[in-house]
Amino acid sequence: MKYLELLKDGLVELGFEADLIPDLCNKMNSYTKELMLFNAAYDLVGATNEEDIVIRHILDSLSGVSSIKEIIKELPETDQPIKIGDIGSGGGLPGIPLASALPEINFTLVERMSKRCAFLDNCKAILGLKNVTVENMQAEQFPAEQLDIAVFRAFRPLDKKMIKTLLRLIKPNGFLVAYKAKTESITEEMDAIKSFVPVYKTKPLTVPFLQNHERHLVIIPKN
Repeated sequence: MKYLELLKDGLVELGFEADLIPDLCNKMNSYTKELMLFNAAYDLVGATNEEDIVIRHILDSLSGVSSIKEIIKELPETDQPIKIGDIGSGGGLPGIPLASALPEINFTLVERMSKRCAFLDNCKAILGLKNVTVENMQAEQFPAEQLDIAVFRAFRPLDKKMIKTLLRLIKPNGFLVAYKAKTESITEEMDAIKSFVPVYKTKPLTVPFLQNHERHLVIIPKN
């Protein structure tokens, strides 16, 4: 099956340790099957086949793992477990791939649509993700300053309302991490909210098999 080869080769290219790849590959294969099964009914991802899901969604999400590991090292030392929130999780991207790759970190998937939450709970059970919690609510309803890191991956721009909502969820000295595309678009987007976000950095991502598509992480500290 071609998409399984893409998945395995992509994990190798992203630098995952050889002994971790079989389990991660199995989990992402099961996740791909669930997305294909429920996508039409729940409108989970913009993809029509397994190859699209693997490249444009799963490997794209996993391309941020090494950067997120570096961000975790910058968090203040505490005896509390680290918590990462995937805000507006939708079909579980990037939260489910990240939680599968980082089993030692607690993930909360925040999603407002109950039918998508049912899908996420089902995926959590099928993949055996004991480090995942699903919360059926708007981001505005989520308790303040509960997350060390908030991630989100969407095509909507970060506007003033959204950035205020997202930063409210994050503990002091935590981070907001947004998956974004072109540098030019990021600059324009961030210039519009510079009164709220005076400091940020971007990190280019290399997504296996995704040619001619710029991908970046936008990393925003909360001071």
